[in-house]
Amino acid sequence: MNTEEHIYQLREELRQHNHNYYVLDTPTISDYEFDMKLKELQALEEKHPEFYDANSPTLRVGGEVTKNFETVVHDYRMYSLDNSYSKEDLMDWEARIKKLVDGSVSYTCELKYDGASISLTYEKGTLVRAVTRGDGIQGDDVTTNVKTIKSVPLKLQGAYPDRFDIRGEIVLPYEGFAKMNQARIAAGEEPYANPRNTASGSLKLQDSSETAKRPLDCLLYNLAGDRLGIDSQYESLTKARDWGFKVPEESRLVHSIDEVLAFVNYWDEKRRDLPYETDGVVIKVNDLLQQDELGFTAKAPRWAMAYKFKAEQAVTTLNEITYQIGRTGAITPVANLTPVQLAGTTVKRASLHNADQIEKLDIRVGDTVFVEKGGEIIPKIVGVDFTKRISSSEPTKYITSCPDCDTPLTRKEGEAQHYCPNDLGCPPQITGRIQHYIARKAMDIEGLGGETVALLVKEGLIENYADLYTLTKAQVIPLERMAEKSADNLIAGVAKSTEIPFERVLFALGIRYVGETVAKKLAKHYKHIDAIIAATEEELVQVDEIGSKIAQSVREFFTIEANRALIDRLKSYGVQLAITEEQLANQTNILSGQVIVVSGVFEKVSRNELKKMIEDNGGKVSSSISSKTTYLVAGANMGPSKLEKANKLGVSIISEDTFLSLLDT
Repeated sequence: MNTEEHIYQLREELRQHNHNYYVLDTPTISDYEFDMKLKELQALEEKHPEFYDANSPTLRVGGEVTKNFETVVHDYRMYSLDNSYSKEDLMDWEARIKKLVDGSVSYTCELKYDGASISLTYEKGTLVRAVTRGDGIQGDDVTTNVKTIKSVPLKLQGAYPDRFDIRGEIVLPYEGFAKMNQARIAAGEEPYANPRNTASGSLKLQDSSETAKRPLDCLLYNLAGDRLGIDSQYESLTKARDWGFKVPEESRLVHSIDEVLAFVNYWDEKRRDLPYETDGVVIKVNDLLQQDELGFTAKAPRWAMAYKFKAEQAVTTLNEITYQIGRTGAITPVANLTPVQLAGTTVKRASLHNADQIEKLDIRVGDTVFVEKGGEIIPKIVGVDFTKRISSSEPTKYITSCPDCDTPLTRKEGEAQHYCPNDLGCPPQITGRIQHYIARKAMDIEGLGGETVALLVKEGLIENYADLYTLTKAQVIPLERMAEKSADNLIAGVAKSTEIPFERVLFALGIRYVGETVAKKLAKHYKHIDAIIAATEEELVQVDEIGSKIAQSVREFFTIEANRALIDRLKSYGVQLAITEEQLANQTNILSGQVIVVSGVFEKVSRNELKKMIEDNGGKVSSSISSKTTYLVAGANMGPSKLEKANKLGVSIISEDTFLSLLDT
């Protein structure tokens, strides 16, 4: 056996032993024997660099340093999930599903692990990329650090697709987390707060050898890709397991909501026996064709639902009520509490929502309160222990003026929140609008964070987001914690933001009620900021999914002279305030006003490509057939109920070829 063959043999042996130990939990050699083989391979690789392999088992120990984690766009968007909390929620969800798909529906139940979401990309059986969830559209490339996690296969086994993504959670088992904290306490350092945040932070360590020291695990549960040759979610879990991934064995295939609830109830009790944190169950429609039929809303798949375990409660004391001002001027009352442990974290603050909620629960300073952490990230007060209220207690009087600029607060009829109307002079609103502008889903300005924005405002260097484009290196270098390279990155990041497409710029402007989806609709319809500025309320509500409240807010924003002046300045700095010619070249109005349903399996293009073609050519994609439907584009294996409904309503049924020829003409 020559040296190259010996190196190859050692790598294959170590990969198999690694899989046996970290994935299957059935080691076949001792730790000592494994270490000896690893050292032998390391020595051979050092002596023969010509046989380098980026996925060698020796690289699991880390050592590479990443100073800046590159932002990468996901090939397939990572959606969040809708939440449910009761049998009624699940039954409502099932009823919606059965209106949209044919035949019986089965479900895959999987435990919802509380970790850091990750997307792994494999090409020809080799790990090529690991990306954090980020905002679901793009995340950070953390491949170097993820390669140190022993349960992540660097090379796959068996027969696998040529290229695909697999999604899961990076978790930190309780036992490993406890040992890490014991070591920190022994070294006189503060212990980590909880496993989830520690796992997430581990992925962004600059030195991968530090990540390698942490006992991270990777649990995988969802495949994404084209033509993977898999028909169901449960089959995908089995196949992924065969390829070498660590797929939790607790998943079950069930056939009714009652079986789903039995699974939920079982694990609500038994989850404490698991080595990881879990906070619920994810229920997915099992059949992938049915998943395709159901599709997605703007934020979540219609074919999946997260059932959250019963909320955990704690009892503590309300010491003070303070008030926060958001970028829109909305006032949020905050309860400052005696610190208490809740769901693995120390809770010091909780949301009180609004004046009505405070009055409804009769919450007062000094009260003993019940704090709950359910589906929401921010804990909330759900009740007061009136038996412990002191006799001198007085009802809470909600503030009448802004705590930052002292402007009298306003409250519109029918709205729950109070607002500070001083939008151009209230410091938190000024800072908040700029922080929204630079956010990842908006302008995504690299090198500029929320704290730096607050500092720039405080130092008088900026008063609005247009001022960012006039900043110079000389102005920002004197700022606290601002080194020369950081200053260069900030200025370069601002300059690069002029490449951000119009729809995201429109979202970044911070118009109330104009979220990502609404911004996309407006940009697509009007194509230029000037057309939106000129549009009347009556014209705006004619745009798909734009209601009167949104239309009124858009008009109000652009009638303010200061806002129009900001737009003019952004134009002068080269910010994209119109759809580019390149984007327009791929769009037409051929299908304008037409509502189209896509159903079945297609040969020439995928279902998602068909939907994009419809939208790019001015049409609207719908998931259900109604009297408003113009066409049903029918592929193979289309459900009979859709066909029956289309015929009943007189909807035109066309083939994939007919649809494509329609666009050609």
